[in-house]
Amino acid sequence: MEGPYVMLKKNSELYEGNDQFEGYCVDLASEIAKHIGIKYKISIVPDGKYGARDPETKIWNGMVGELVYGKAEIAVAPLTITLVREEVIDFSKPFMSLGISIMIKKPQKSKPGVFSFLDPLAYEIWMCIVFAYIGVSVVLFLVSRFSPYEWHAEEPEEGTTELGPTDQPPNEFGIFNSLWFSLGAFMQQGCDISPRSLSGRIVGGVWWFFTLIIISSYTANLAAFLTVERMVSPIESAEDLAKQTEIAYGTLDSGSTKEFFRRSKIAVYEKMWSYMKSAEPTVFTKTTMEGVARVRKSKGKYAFLLESTMNEYTEQRKPCDTMKVGGNLDSKGYGIATPKGSQLRNAVNLAVLKLNEQGLLDKLKNKWWYDKGECGSGGGDSKDKSSQALSLSNVAGVFYILVGGLGLAMLVALVEFCYKSRAEAKRMKVDLSPPHCPSPSPSTQNLATYREGYNVYGSEGVKI
Repeated sequence: MEGPYVMLKKNSELYEGNDQFEGYCVDLASEIAKHIGIKYKISIVPDGKYGARDPETKIWNGMVGELVYGKAEIAVAPLTITLVREEVIDFSKPFMSLGISIMIKKPQKSKPGVFSFLDPLAYEIWMCIVFAYIGVSVVLFLVSRFSPYEWHAEEPEEGTTELGPTDQPPNEFGIFNSLWFSLGAFMQQGCDISPRSLSGRIVGGVWWFFTLIIISSYTANLAAFLTVERMVSPIESAEDLAKQTEIAYGTLDSGSTKEFFRRSKIAVYEKMWSYMKSAEPTVFTKTTMEGVARVRKSKGKYAFLLESTMNEYTEQRKPCDTMKVGGNLDSKGYGIATPKGSQLRNAVNLAVLKLNEQGLLDKLKNKWWYDKGECGSGGGDSKDKSSQALSLSNVAGVFYILVGGLGLAMLVALVEFCYKSRAEAKRMKVDLSPPHCPSPSPSTQNLATYREGYNVYGSEGVKI
């Protein structure tokens, strides 16, 4: 008896017979009985196994044994169709397709870091953008130097003279202005200067197109990277399991999954079987629920190999701490079993095909797997509305950059002031000696003023 296939109802003691049970296989058995016109009684296998043959005694156990030895007439259960079973019993057409899958404990979600706003683009892309920015600025600078259309003389103001033959007309695109123009375009802010020459405008145009695509791609991915807490799985496939030694893995001690690995000739699966049969303590479990419990208690150090259907069902049940990783290792199906040569086989086959065509099989699976799920479509935390809101930790890096930029600007402003003051003082031959030196005479004090309204010492300026 195993959910969601066959389970006891709540307060099952208040019911009798078949009414005590519920589940996918209970509903399927009811539909099959309606189509072939039979009455039935649900019985639970005493040993709780699906069915395997003992290699020494050659005796079958579980549901297969019940059919082989005439103790049951039909088995409606998640019974995998295999060659060894088909030799002793008959199967209907598959009513469900599946494969062997890997179950692990769901890893802790990694919260976005301080600089997670950089995550939408890979590190290599950011580096390429930096080099592209520098390259475009240099090319724009060179193009502006070569093109005669970037050299232009401004109209002289009243009271000024025109440029002499030895004077050079100004060019706005020096190296710093080129860097500023490229940065403004990348930040979508524009600039107070623009190329005049055709070659310069071509450089600007392709840079604008480049930034348009980059910014659009970045913006499209930014929200997902900031609001979604991502899980990093330690393994992604059977190959990952086979190559590592930290995570133990096993399967059901009696069933088709164990037989699959025992008989497989694929190198990866042979390696996995060699590990499983020799592992100490044993990695096999007596029941599926025991394997699931072992995964939950292992703190990520045990992986359970089981049918994908059961894996998907468990993933949708509280405490929502398991997950399926990778694809299926094989492809197989569940079938309804009858004793060899039973007259019920053809009728059951037709009933399964009819239910499949009517879409009832898919409807039953959705009912018991997802409609009754306890974790939501996105897992156990999908209902947490707070996960959709940005927190300070998501964007703290932006504030750090802002504060750092403001601090850098203040520092640069101080350096500029000191440098310019010293340069102008030297030009005006002003004595910048320490305070203990004799103060300048009144006749020379006015030399500190070199421009109307500006004084190095901060005193009121006068025009010389």
